[in-house]
Amino acid sequence: MTTTVSREESAPASPRARLARLAQRQGALVILAAVVLAATFSFDTFGTTGNLSNIALQASFLAVVALGMTFVIMSGGIDLSVGSVFALGGVLAAWGAGHGTWAAILLPLGVCGLIGLVQGLVIARGGLPAFIVTLAGLLFARGLLLLISDEGATTYKVPPDSAFRELAQGELLGIGYPVWFVLVAFALGGLVLHRTSYGATVLAVGGQEDAAELMGLPVARTKVIAYTVSGLLAGLGGLLMASYTSSGVTVLGVGMELEVISAVVLGGTLLTGGAGTVLGTLVGVLLLQVIKNVINQVGSLNSNWQAVISGTILLVVVTIQRWLATVQRR
Repeated sequence: MTTTVSREESAPASPRARLARLAQRQGALVILAAVVLAATFSFDTFGTTGNLSNIALQASFLAVVALGMTFVIMSGGIDLSVGSVFALGGVLAAWGAGHGTWAAILLPLGVCGLIGLVQGLVIARGGLPAFIVTLAGLLFARGLLLLISDEGATTYKVPPDSAFRELAQGELLGIGYPVWFVLVAFALGGLVLHRTSYGATVLAVGGQEDAAELMGLPVARTKVIAYTVSGLLAGLGGLLMASYTSSGVTVLGVGMELEVISAVVLGGTLLTGGAGTVLGTLVGVLLLQVIKNVINQVGSLNSNWQAVISGTILLVVVTIQRWLATVQRR
């Protein structure tokens, strides 16, 4: 059995390099804790159980998609189609709900997973750039969405008596089902990344693809699996949103791919691939959602400030990541 390691673990690290690696991995968690603490003391309603539960629930839909994107970026790729695939999954789920709960679940997962599979095959086997292929996937998914919904004129509703509604509207121990789905999904993602050969291969491919090929690692298969899972999770996020809203809203997911990428990068995953953690991605998602909630708490700021603040934080994080990566290589 061949053992692989990521480029950040390939050589003994100096104390300075270990400190840089820790900052890279846990920096978002420190920022999140600081923002939550400041908001708790600044706004009376922020720290309430209801508000915190709402933050977790709203973050869960983005988190599902971000988990798939994490593995894609760690493998050295990018998936620009997730926003449109998310919306497509929601519309297919709402339409399928009229034909039964299983149709509402299996149809979006099947179609969205197939889109991810095709993209992965074209990228891995065809050698085409991920940016171009997934941009084409974005357009395809959005076009198929508009075709199904008569160019957005038709909004499919989940029947009032459908058990599919309970999937995202139900609760367990006072916590919404989507939050539990996210916890389970991220736990599995962490196990795959840190306890399986596939996780090590993802990091190796993202770190140095040529070296991974020379070592005989299944580079193409690794990429295909990453993009397929990304499509599946985007579809899962969409069907959960359809269950939560009881409808397939066609305008959802516009620009979502940028928010997903932001969350992954904020969580410490390098855009160049080869390093990252699923826990960091979850922290990045929560940070974006907390920022949005704080802006709502302020009241005098509109939603555009979220993009301004998130973009500023992202730019700072990417710059710091670049510097920390340089420190680790020394």
